[in-house]
Amino acid sequence: MNDSPRRSPNPKAGKGGSPNPNGGRTGKPYRRPKKDPVRILAFEALRAVDERDAYANLVLPPLLRKAREGGNFDARDAALATELVYGTLRRQGTYDAIIAACIDRPLREVDPPVLDVLALGAHQLLGTRIPTHAAVSASVELARVVLGDGRAKFVNAVLRKISADDLDGWLEKVAPSYEDDAEDHLAVVHSHPRWVVSALWDSLGGGRAGIEDLLEADNERPEVTLVARPGRSTTDELLDALGEEGGLPGRWSPYAVRMAEGGEPGALDAVREGRAGVQDEGSQLVAAALANAPLEGRDERWLDGCAGPGGKAALLAALAAGRGAALLASEKQPHRARLVERALAGNPGPYQVIAADGTRPPWLPGSFDRVLVDVPCSGLGALRRRPEARWRRRPEDLEGFAPLQRGLLREALSAVRVGGVVGYATCSPHLAETRIVVEDVLKGRGGAEPVEAEWIDVRPLMPGVAGLGDGPDVQLWPHLHGTDAMYLALLRRTA
Repeated sequence: MNDSPRRSPNPKAGKGGSPNPNGGRTGKPYRRPKKDPVRILAFEALRAVDERDAYANLVLPPLLRKAREGGNFDARDAALATELVYGTLRRQGTYDAIIAACIDRPLREVDPPVLDVLALGAHQLLGTRIPTHAAVSASVELARVVLGDGRAKFVNAVLRKISADDLDGWLEKVAPSYEDDAEDHLAVVHSHPRWVVSALWDSLGGGRAGIEDLLEADNERPEVTLVARPGRSTTDELLDALGEEGGLPGRWSPYAVRMAEGGEPGALDAVREGRAGVQDEGSQLVAAALANAPLEGRDERWLDGCAGPGGKAALLAALAAGRGAALLASEKQPHRARLVERALAGNPGPYQVIAADGTRPPWLPGSFDRVLVDVPCSGLGALRRRPEARWRRRPEDLEGFAPLQRGLLREALSAVRVGGVVGYATCSPHLAETRIVVEDVLKGRGGAEPVEAEWIDVRPLMPGVAGLGDGPDVQLWPHLHGTDAMYLALLRRTA
């Protein structure tokens, strides 16, 4: 079962087994290890992810910024460090299986820092075009710097074993056959915990091609997508600023621009000034679909009930301003509410940001015409961007989210007036977080009162987007749409 049980600190870890991590004195003159700033930075990022449960997309930018300010770190160095960190995290499960085959003790008994160096080395050997000799020698020098000479010998011996074959050859050795155990085969080959493979497969509805395409897409580097906030910026402005080779129009969203690889969003005036932002196209489609859902009567008050960190709220606020409507953006966590304020700053229309709990809201029932709740979830739909999340989540986490998701949707339906529209969104394709939540709330399962509301077909509200299923709700997919796996259900309150 490939759930990567690697992160178990052990005071004796790395002190035994074969090869010997301690090594021995050889009598040769001592040579100081060469400090490679790129690989040291990548190692520091992986340690932060492991030790502090940090996310690479939050840890890496300040490390890169500090390195660039030091003067000896250029764009190529930053690109390599980024590839080493994200590539290692995405393929952690596969590399763990290969490393485990090269040592004679359980993986959990090897010190986590040693595993990080080994995984970095494995990625260079099996996942990049770095020559074998350079990958091994650079990893051993890193081990000498961060682990010491004794453990560097252990790293050297293990990586030389790994270098004896390529990735396909190793997968033939360490992955069970598809016929013997399909889920475990996919888990090892595509580096996902087995329970995640099972859950995604259920959400897709079966079929080998679909699940393999999805797992492969989860391991690809996502494009950087910008959003031109209506009334504040345009896609033409962004495309002109990026130049012919720097950007492309979005695939589906009329507000989206895709950046060429290596582009820096912060270099654009519109992004620095908050008139545009970085936002996945799936998130843009969710906000636009809610804004464009048919509505009878007034259309003056909108609510984003789970607004942090502010991407959807900023787009909704801009769309609302274009119609003379006002947005209330509510976020429970004060520090995230401050991020929402920053995202909405300068919006041309009226808006307000508050720190409030959406399950115990301060507003009166029936106060709003349109409501969005993008609920907290497992995040299984954004594994391209947060690859480490797949190793942190457990099936039991879904049970913890369930009451919150249902409570937020019930309060959202209470907050909207009769005839108003509620959007329930989540960045997860897991059925337990998507359609099941909506059906439970509407039918009053679990002891709550049923809610009188009707489904709205989302598909016509995402014009041009193919592969949206049978409706009325919509599930987006990385392998089909090039977006995060966003889910959206739209409901109209009927009584």
